[in-house]
Amino acid sequence: MDDLGRSKAGVTPAALNERPTLKTIAYMTGLGITTVSRALKDAPDIGAETKERVRLIAQQLGYQPNRAGVRLRTGKTNVIALVLSIDDEILGFTSHIVRGITEVLAGTPYHLVVTPHSFEKDAMIPVRYILDTGSADGVIISRIEPEDPRVRLMFERKLPFVTHGRSDMGIVHPFHDYDNEAYTYQAVEKLVQKGRRRIALLSPQSRFSFYVHSRVGFERGLADFGAHEVSMGRITSETPLTEVRAYVERMMRSSDPPDGIISVSGSSSIAMMAGIEAAGKRLGVDVDLVSKQATDILNWIRPEIYTAYEDIRQAGRELAKALIASINGADPASLQSVAQPVWPQRRNT
Repeated sequence: MDDLGRSKAGVTPAALNERPTLKTIAYMTGLGITTVSRALKDAPDIGAETKERVRLIAQQLGYQPNRAGVRLRTGKTNVIALVLSIDDEILGFTSHIVRGITEVLAGTPYHLVVTPHSFEKDAMIPVRYILDTGSADGVIISRIEPEDPRVRLMFERKLPFVTHGRSDMGIVHPFHDYDNEAYTYQAVEKLVQKGRRRIALLSPQSRFSFYVHSRVGFERGLADFGAHEVSMGRITSETPLTEVRAYVERMMRSSDPPDGIISVSGSSSIAMMAGIEAAGKRLGVDVDLVSKQATDILNWIRPEIYTAYEDIRQAGRELAKALIASINGADPASLQSVAQPVWPQRRNT
């Protein structure tokens, strides 16, 4: 310490306990605040050696730009909001999509803020909050409806956004989706190839866009491959897992149960397996099950299941890239993508 109470690094102990600012970096480097700011922004008139020295000090201090100050100067928050449902899911959708998004944001000034909500309540609440507070530069939403009011509101308010799923309301906007029509069509084909003809579909709730896509592929597959449907009643991929298990057990104990089941939800598939076995039926013998999954867990548990891989982590990457491009003014029609089902080779059972 010198006579002024400064450390040998040139900064007072009190300053070390405060949040580092441009002023802190300027003090430690002996440079002006404007020079430090321009060095951190990689300004061409600042020398490479100076930039490196400023960046090293900033990194050692853990410096992060003050978002309020950034917003005052640029009108931007450098925040991306991911609006996610808090409904139960046990096979890692949230962790996979967040990981994919953060991988893309890592090389940008943007930070991810996850905004949870429940579809049992008003899904507009988190979107209205973001719009009214200006708390994000762009928004990612999922569980898209054909006529989704969130899409219309953000489009009208000119807030950049991207959807995990497709709307059907005449608004051209960025999206990334999974081809559920192709998935259910191909699933019917695989079951018929196994000699199955009485096929049930555990579909999404009818309010969601991918319900329509799933039903179109399923019904087209039934017609093309000569099978017919066994109704799942009111059970959907949103039904609590205990109810799914109980329903499937009753269905499999009935006088004319399905010999093939297609599921759009990996979590629900686990409940259906339990229901099948509780009814004394055997997977791969009495009934075959086809399911989507984002990991290999289902096949670890029961290799008899036919699975199609949905890469949720890649979906997160595509959503993040599309949103950043939208914020930068890209044509929304160029920011639309649909992932195809991937059917891993099955193990011999």
